[in-house]
Amino acid sequence: MPQFPTRAGLATVSALTALGAFVSMGTATAAETALNGEWAPFTRCPVDAPAMLAADGLQKTPQCVVSTSASGTIKLGKTTVVTGKTNLQLGVVQNADGTSSVVAPSSGALVADSATVPGGLLGLMCPSDVPVITAICKTLDDATLNKITATMESVGTPYAFDQTAGILTDMPIVALPVRIHLENPLLGGKCYIGTAANPILLRPENRTYPEFGMSFFRSDGTPDEAGEMSRINLTGATQNDSSFAVPAATGCGLNVGLINAAVNAKTGLPSAAGNNSLTLNSTRTHLTGLNAPGTVAPDAGKVLAENWRSAVR
Repeated sequence: MPQFPTRAGLATVSALTALGAFVSMGTATAAETALNGEWAPFTRCPVDAPAMLAADGLQKTPQCVVSTSASGTIKLGKTTVVTGKTNLQLGVVQNADGTSSVVAPSSGALVADSATVPGGLLGLMCPSDVPVITAICKTLDDATLNKITATMESVGTPYAFDQTAGILTDMPIVALPVRIHLENPLLGGKCYIGTAANPILLRPENRTYPEFGMSFFRSDGTPDEAGEMSRINLTGATQNDSSFAVPAATGCGLNVGLINAAVNAKTGLPSAAGNNSLTLNSTRTHLTGLNAPGTVAPDAGKVLAENWRSAVR
Protein backbone atom coordinates (compact mmCIF):
# COMPACT_ATOMS: atom_id res chain seq x y z
CA MET A 1 0.00 0.00 0.00
CA PRO A 2 1.53 3.38 -0.97
CA GLN A 3 2.44 5.83 1.75
CA PHE A 4 2.16 9.59 2.08
CA PRO A 5 5.67 10.89 1.28
CA THR A 6 4.97 12.35 -2.17
CA ARG A 7 2.12 14.30 -3.70
CA ALA A 8 1.16 11.29 -5.81
CA GLY A 9 1.26 9.13 -2.71
CA LEU A 10 -0.89 11.65 -0.88
CA ALA A 11 -3.62 11.25 -3.46
CA THR A 12 -3.63 7.51 -2.86
CA VAL A 13 -4.06 8.05 0.85
CA SER A 14 -7.31 9.86 0.17
CA ALA A 15 -8.70 6.52 1.23
CA LEU A 16 -8.44 7.81 4.77
CA THR A 17 -11.03 10.47 4.28
CA ALA A 18 -14.30 8.63 4.63
CA LEU A 19 -14.09 8.97 8.37
CA GLY A 20 -17.20 11.12 8.55
CA ALA A 21 -19.25 8.02 9.22
CA PHE A 22 -17.58 7.53 12.57
CA VAL A 23 -20.04 9.55 14.56
CA SER A 24 -23.62 10.47 14.97
CA MET A 25 -23.92 12.18 18.31
CA GLY A 26 -21.53 13.66 20.81
CA THR A 27 -20.92 16.44 23.25
CA ALA A 28 -19.37 19.77 22.37
CA THR A 29 -17.30 20.04 25.53
CA ALA A 30 -13.72 19.62 24.32
CA ALA A 31 -11.72 22.82 24.05
CA GLU A 32 -10.61 23.60 20.52
CA THR A 33 -7.64 25.58 19.25
CA ALA A 34 -8.00 28.23 16.54
CA LEU A 35 -5.58 27.53 13.69
CA ASN A 36 -4.47 29.54 10.68
CA GLY A 37 -5.38 28.90 7.05
CA GLU A 38 -5.31 25.33 5.78
CA TRP A 39 -4.68 24.02 9.30
CA ALA A 40 -8.02 25.45 10.49
CA PRO A 41 -10.11 22.23 10.54
CA PHE A 42 -7.51 20.25 12.54
CA THR A 43 -8.23 21.81 15.93
CA ARG A 44 -7.79 18.64 17.98
CA CYS A 45 -5.21 16.62 16.06
CA PRO A 46 -3.16 14.71 18.68
CA VAL A 47 0.19 15.87 17.29
CA ASP A 48 1.88 15.61 20.69
CA ALA A 49 0.81 12.02 21.36
CA PRO A 50 3.86 9.76 21.80
CA ALA A 51 3.01 7.58 18.78
CA MET A 52 2.72 10.65 16.54
CA LEU A 53 5.95 12.24 17.80
CA ALA A 54 7.82 8.95 17.35
CA ALA A 55 6.90 8.67 13.64
CA ASP A 56 10.21 8.96 11.77
CA GLY A 57 8.91 9.74 8.27
CA LEU A 58 10.38 6.55 6.75
CA GLN A 59 8.95 3.50 8.47
CA LYS A 60 6.13 5.51 10.06
CA THR A 61 4.44 8.62 8.67
CA PRO A 62 2.19 10.89 10.80
CA GLN A 63 -1.01 12.52 9.52
CA CYS A 64 -4.02 14.41 10.86
CA VAL A 65 -7.62 13.61 9.89
CA VAL A 66 -10.84 15.51 10.56
CA SER A 67 -14.32 14.59 9.39
CA THR A 68 -17.59 16.42 9.94
CA SER A 69 -21.24 16.10 9.06
CA ALA A 70 -23.99 18.67 9.51
CA SER A 71 -26.80 16.16 9.96
CA GLY A 72 -27.80 12.52 9.99
CA THR A 73 -29.93 9.89 11.67
CA ILE A 74 -29.35 6.90 13.93
CA LYS A 75 -31.83 4.06 14.50
CA LEU A 76 -31.40 1.92 17.61
CA GLY A 77 -33.99 -0.82 17.88
CA LYS A 78 -37.38 0.90 17.60
CA THR A 79 -36.08 4.45 18.15
CA THR A 80 -34.79 6.82 15.43
CA VAL A 81 -32.99 10.04 16.39
CA VAL A 82 -32.06 12.96 14.12
CA THR A 83 -28.49 14.04 14.77
CA GLY A 84 -26.85 17.46 14.56
CA LYS A 85 -23.34 18.61 13.69
CA THR A 86 -20.59 16.06 14.30
CA ASN A 87 -16.82 16.31 14.39
CA LEU A 88 -14.26 13.50 14.45
CA GLN A 89 -10.53 14.13 14.75
CA LEU A 90 -7.73 11.58 14.75
CA GLY A 91 -4.05 11.14 14.26
CA VAL A 92 -3.06 8.35 11.86
CA VAL A 93 0.36 6.75 11.63
CA GLN A 94 0.98 5.09 8.27
CA ASN A 95 3.40 2.17 8.38
CA ALA A 96 5.80 1.20 5.61
CA ASP A 97 4.09 -2.20 5.24
CA GLY A 98 0.80 -0.55 4.27
CA THR A 99 -0.90 -0.91 7.66
CA SER A 100 -1.83 2.02 9.87
CA SER A 101 -2.69 2.78 13.46
CA VAL A 102 -5.09 5.34 14.89
CA VAL A 103 -4.27 7.83 17.66
CA ALA A 104 -7.21 9.53 19.37
CA PRO A 105 -7.06 12.94 21.09
CA SER A 106 -6.82 12.70 24.87
CA SER A 107 -10.34 14.14 25.14
CA GLY A 108 -11.76 11.50 22.80
CA ALA A 109 -12.22 11.29 19.05
CA LEU A 110 -15.87 12.41 18.92
CA VAL A 111 -17.22 15.92 19.49
CA ALA A 112 -20.70 16.85 18.29
CA ASP A 113 -24.06 18.27 19.21
CA SER A 114 -26.22 16.21 21.55
CA ALA A 115 -29.44 14.89 20.04
CA THR A 116 -32.94 15.07 21.50
CA VAL A 117 -34.81 11.76 21.72
CA PRO A 118 -38.29 12.07 20.11
CA GLY A 119 -41.10 11.87 22.66
CA GLY A 120 -38.70 12.21 25.57
CA LEU A 121 -39.12 9.92 28.56
CA LEU A 122 -42.82 9.44 27.73
CA GLY A 123 -41.88 8.02 24.36
CA LEU A 124 -38.96 6.03 25.72
CA MET A 125 -40.64 4.07 28.53
CA CYS A 126 -44.38 4.80 28.74
CA PRO A 127 -46.80 3.12 29.00
CA SER A 128 -45.43 0.41 31.26
CA ASP A 129 -46.91 -2.39 33.33
CA VAL A 130 -44.33 -1.81 36.07
CA PRO A 131 -46.18 0.08 38.87
CA VAL A 132 -43.24 2.35 39.75
CA ILE A 133 -42.76 3.29 36.08
CA THR A 134 -46.48 3.97 35.65
CA ALA A 135 -46.30 6.41 38.57
CA ILE A 136 -43.33 8.16 36.99
CA CYS A 137 -45.11 8.42 33.66
CA LYS A 138 -47.97 10.35 35.28
CA THR A 139 -45.52 13.11 36.29
CA LEU A 140 -44.05 13.69 32.82
CA ASP A 141 -46.28 16.50 31.64
CA ASP A 142 -43.40 18.74 32.78
CA ALA A 143 -41.25 19.38 29.68
CA THR A 144 -38.03 19.52 31.69
CA LEU A 145 -38.63 16.14 33.28
CA ASN A 146 -39.67 14.61 29.97
CA LYS A 147 -36.77 15.76 27.75
CA ILE A 148 -33.99 13.25 27.02
CA THR A 149 -30.72 14.06 25.28
CA ALA A 150 -28.54 11.35 23.77
CA THR A 151 -24.79 11.70 23.47
CA MET A 152 -22.53 9.26 21.67
CA GLU A 153 -19.12 8.83 23.30
CA SER A 154 -15.96 6.95 22.38
CA VAL A 155 -15.17 4.07 24.72
CA GLY A 156 -11.91 3.04 23.13
CA THR A 157 -9.53 3.93 20.33
CA PRO A 158 -10.77 3.20 16.79
CA TYR A 159 -9.10 0.25 15.07
CA ALA A 160 -9.20 -1.98 11.93
CA PHE A 161 -8.57 1.09 9.78
CA ASP A 162 -8.73 0.41 6.01
CA GLN A 163 -7.15 3.06 3.80
CA THR A 164 -8.62 1.98 0.48
CA ALA A 165 -12.18 1.65 1.78
CA GLY A 166 -12.31 5.43 2.15
CA ILE A 167 -12.44 6.08 -1.59
CA LEU A 168 -14.61 3.09 -2.43
CA THR A 169 -18.18 2.21 -1.51
CA ASP A 170 -19.70 -0.57 0.57
CA MET A 171 -16.49 -1.48 2.42
CA PRO A 172 -16.00 -0.99 6.19
CA ILE A 173 -13.57 1.85 6.84
CA VAL A 174 -12.89 1.53 10.55
CA ALA A 175 -14.17 -0.05 13.75
CA LEU A 176 -15.35 2.55 16.28
CA PRO A 177 -16.46 1.39 19.75
CA VAL A 178 -18.99 3.80 21.29
CA ARG A 179 -21.70 4.06 23.92
CA ILE A 180 -24.73 6.38 24.14
CA HIS A 181 -25.38 8.43 27.26
CA LEU A 182 -29.08 9.09 27.89
CA GLU A 183 -29.59 12.14 30.11
CA ASN A 184 -32.73 13.13 32.00
CA PRO A 185 -33.31 14.06 35.68
CA LEU A 186 -35.21 10.83 36.32
CA LEU A 187 -32.69 8.60 34.55
CA GLY A 188 -29.80 9.62 36.80
CA GLY A 189 -26.26 10.19 35.56
CA LYS A 190 -25.27 6.65 34.60
CA CYS A 191 -27.85 5.62 31.99
CA TYR A 192 -26.02 4.22 28.96
CA ILE A 193 -26.73 2.13 25.90
CA GLY A 194 -23.49 0.19 25.55
CA THR A 195 -20.49 0.08 27.85
CA ALA A 196 -16.72 -0.01 27.54
CA ALA A 197 -16.87 -3.78 27.94
CA ASN A 198 -19.85 -4.21 25.60
CA PRO A 199 -19.88 -1.23 23.21
CA ILE A 200 -21.83 -0.43 20.08
CA LEU A 201 -19.28 -1.18 17.35
CA LEU A 202 -19.73 1.04 14.30
CA ARG A 203 -18.15 0.02 10.97
CA PRO A 204 -19.14 2.81 8.57
CA GLU A 205 -19.08 2.54 4.78
CA ASN A 206 -19.36 5.04 1.94
CA ARG A 207 -22.64 4.83 0.05
CA THR A 208 -21.68 7.57 -2.42
CA TYR A 209 -18.31 8.79 -3.67
CA PRO A 210 -16.98 12.08 -2.26
CA GLU A 211 -15.76 14.94 -4.42
CA PHE A 212 -11.96 15.09 -4.39
CA GLY A 213 -9.79 18.20 -3.97
CA MET A 214 -6.23 18.95 -2.88
CA SER A 215 -4.38 22.01 -1.60
CA PHE A 216 -0.79 22.82 -0.55
CA PHE A 217 0.42 25.17 2.15
CA ARG A 218 3.32 26.32 4.28
CA SER A 219 4.01 24.99 7.76
CA ASP A 220 1.95 27.78 9.38
CA GLY A 221 -1.13 27.12 7.23
CA THR A 222 -0.59 29.85 4.62
CA PRO A 223 -1.71 28.58 1.18
CA ASP A 224 1.29 28.02 -1.11
CA GLU A 225 1.54 25.66 -4.10
CA ALA A 226 5.20 25.12 -3.20
CA GLY A 227 4.47 24.58 0.51
CA GLU A 228 5.81 21.62 2.48
CA MET A 229 2.32 20.53 3.62
CA SER A 230 -0.55 18.95 1.66
CA ARG A 231 -4.25 18.65 2.40
CA ILE A 232 -6.79 16.31 0.81
CA ASN A 233 -10.41 17.45 0.81
CA LEU A 234 -13.25 14.96 0.26
CA THR A 235 -16.76 16.38 0.45
CA GLY A 236 -20.35 15.37 -0.06
CA ALA A 237 -20.30 11.62 0.63
CA THR A 238 -23.26 9.90 2.27
CA GLN A 239 -22.11 7.26 4.72
CA ASN A 240 -23.93 4.45 6.49
CA ASP A 241 -23.59 1.45 8.75
CA SER A 242 -26.47 -0.99 9.14
CA SER A 243 -24.48 -3.93 10.49
CA PHE A 244 -24.05 -3.13 14.18
CA ALA A 245 -25.81 -4.66 17.16
CA VAL A 246 -27.03 -2.57 20.10
CA PRO A 247 -26.86 -3.85 23.71
CA ALA A 248 -29.44 -3.16 26.39
CA ALA A 249 -29.54 0.06 28.37
CA THR A 250 -28.00 -0.11 31.85
CA GLY A 251 -27.74 2.16 34.89
CA CYS A 252 -31.03 3.98 34.20
CA GLY A 253 -32.87 5.41 37.20
CA LEU A 254 -31.94 6.24 40.76
CA ASN A 255 -33.10 2.75 41.76
CA VAL A 256 -30.99 1.09 39.09
CA GLY A 257 -32.82 -1.64 37.23
CA LEU A 258 -36.42 -0.45 37.42
CA ILE A 259 -36.16 2.01 34.54
CA ASN A 260 -33.73 -0.20 32.58
CA ALA A 261 -36.48 -2.72 31.93
CA ALA A 262 -38.99 -0.11 30.77
CA VAL A 263 -36.50 1.65 28.47
CA ASN A 264 -35.34 -1.61 26.91
CA ALA A 265 -38.86 -2.95 26.39
CA LYS A 266 -40.12 0.26 24.78
CA THR A 267 -37.11 0.78 22.50
CA GLY A 268 -36.56 -2.87 21.57
CA LEU A 269 -33.14 -3.31 23.18
CA PRO A 270 -30.99 -5.28 22.98
CA SER A 271 -31.29 -5.11 19.19
CA ALA A 272 -29.52 -7.59 16.90
CA ALA A 273 -27.38 -6.61 13.93
CA GLY A 274 -29.52 -5.72 10.92
CA ASN A 275 -32.16 -3.86 12.94
CA ASN A 276 -30.12 -0.69 13.49
CA SER A 277 -28.67 1.96 11.22
CA LEU A 278 -26.46 5.06 11.17
CA THR A 279 -26.52 7.55 8.28
CA LEU A 280 -24.46 10.73 7.94
CA ASN A 281 -25.27 13.25 5.24
CA SER A 282 -22.84 15.29 3.14
CA THR A 283 -19.68 14.51 5.08
CA ARG A 284 -16.64 16.78 4.80
CA THR A 285 -13.28 15.14 5.42
CA HIS A 286 -9.75 16.57 5.37
CA LEU A 287 -6.40 14.83 5.70
CA THR A 288 -3.08 16.60 6.07
CA GLY A 289 0.58 15.71 6.42
CA LEU A 290 4.09 16.51 5.23
CA ASN A 291 4.68 16.28 1.48
CA ALA A 292 8.08 14.63 1.90
CA PRO A 293 8.35 13.27 5.45
CA GLY A 294 11.46 11.30 4.56
CA THR A 295 13.44 14.51 4.11
CA VAL A 296 13.08 15.32 7.81
CA ALA A 297 13.61 11.76 9.10
CA PRO A 298 13.79 10.69 11.84
CA ASP A 299 11.86 13.72 13.09
CA ALA A 300 8.74 13.78 10.90
CA GLY A 301 6.41 13.53 13.90
CA LYS A 302 8.18 16.32 15.73
CA VAL A 303 8.15 18.53 12.62
CA LEU A 304 4.43 17.95 12.11
CA ALA A 305 3.77 18.96 15.72
CA GLU A 306 5.94 22.09 15.35
CA ASN A 307 4.07 23.04 12.18
CA TRP A 308 0.71 22.58 13.89
CA ARG A 309 1.79 24.78 16.80
CA SER A 310 3.15 27.46 14.43
CA ALA A 311 -0.40 27.81 13.00
CA VAL A 312 -2.08 28.47 16.36
CA ARG A 313 -3.75 31.87 16.40
